[in-house]
Amino acid sequence: MTATKDSDQQTGAGSIPDPVLRSIGFLSFFDRFATPPMLVVLANRTDLTLADAVGLVASYSLLYALGQPLWGFISDRFGRVTVLRTALVGLLLAAIASTLFSAHVPLLIARSAAGLMAGCLYPTLLTIIGDTRTGIERARGLSDLQIYSALGTTVATLAAGALAAFTDWRVVFGLPALGCLALLLFLRRAHDGAAHRRGRVDVRAAFSGAALGVYGVAVLEGAVLMGILTYVVPALQHADVPIAVAGILASGYGVGVILGARLMRRLVQRFTRTQLMGIGGVVLLVGYVASSIAQNPATITVTAVLVGASNAVLHSSVQGWATEVAPKARATAVSLFACSLFLGSSAGTFLTAGLAGNGEYGAIFLLGLVATALLTAVVTLGHATWERRRVS
Repeated sequence: MTATKDSDQQTGAGSIPDPVLRSIGFLSFFDRFATPPMLVVLANRTDLTLADAVGLVASYSLLYALGQPLWGFISDRFGRVTVLRTALVGLLLAAIASTLFSAHVPLLIARSAAGLMAGCLYPTLLTIIGDTRTGIERARGLSDLQIYSALGTTVATLAAGALAAFTDWRVVFGLPALGCLALLLFLRRAHDGAAHRRGRVDVRAAFSGAALGVYGVAVLEGAVLMGILTYVVPALQHADVPIAVAGILASGYGVGVILGARLMRRLVQRFTRTQLMGIGGVVLLVGYVASSIAQNPATITVTAVLVGASNAVLHSSVQGWATEVAPKARATAVSLFACSLFLGSSAGTFLTAGLAGNGEYGAIFLLGLVATALLTAVVTLGHATWERRRVS
């Protein structure tokens, strides 16, 4: 689709200021990554076992992923701003409920609801950027959003555990509620355009051959980028790094995302998206080569930083592709892309869990290296083919 035609798909959601969009990205990732650092605190200060506490994260992640297609359909049918407000209200209530209960079942329900609501936010932001921007401006918007999302991840990783330990775990769950309230106030005058009147959505477009190919890429990318990333902290601990220091070193991932996203703003002016995918794939390859050869604090930290940088270049480029592959059902396509990404992450973690149990982290990073080579080849060839067909 040409830039002119693409601009016809704009929704009016561009009335949301960029700082608000970025703040929503920060909030969604802070809430998503705040629980893991305080699992031990939860187990020590409630009646939950450590397994129960881990179950809170698992249920949150499951609902986060499975809710994506539903949110995408609602967004395409009723509008981006409408679905953002609904999700923020739901997350606010779920966050408040999370502070009121300490028993396992009520807290599990509250965190599951929080995952369902938070799962709506980031894909909707991607859809809004896809609706309202084209070309370089779209790439820049995605990079800026990644920076703030990485900041949310980094702040949660570094501060949530300490905040829960020195104050109360309820504070960590309560902070997103305050954030939701503030963002709802900023969204009170935002609106959707006429493009979201009922009957204007072609859901079948989200299941075209090209769209299904993008979802397949997302599964592989989720396994390589997010699934393997799960083992950075355990690998550092296996290398005799104390847990507190391991968390700091692992936050190099967030630093990598931020630096990569800043670099991406310049790269998009010089390279095509297909080329950017190749560059991001090479960066990821280098990262996994380092930890495949030797597992020590230095190489694993380098891997964390390069995975973050690759996320900013490779993943943001694939995200941009996902926003364009089905413009007549953009939110549905983006949500299915996100769902595929998280399912791929879960599959990657599940398939390598046995190796982690035996301390074979070198083998895990080697598998990541092989899968990255495959991903780089598939995504660059696939996108180049899609571009040729779109232009012809």
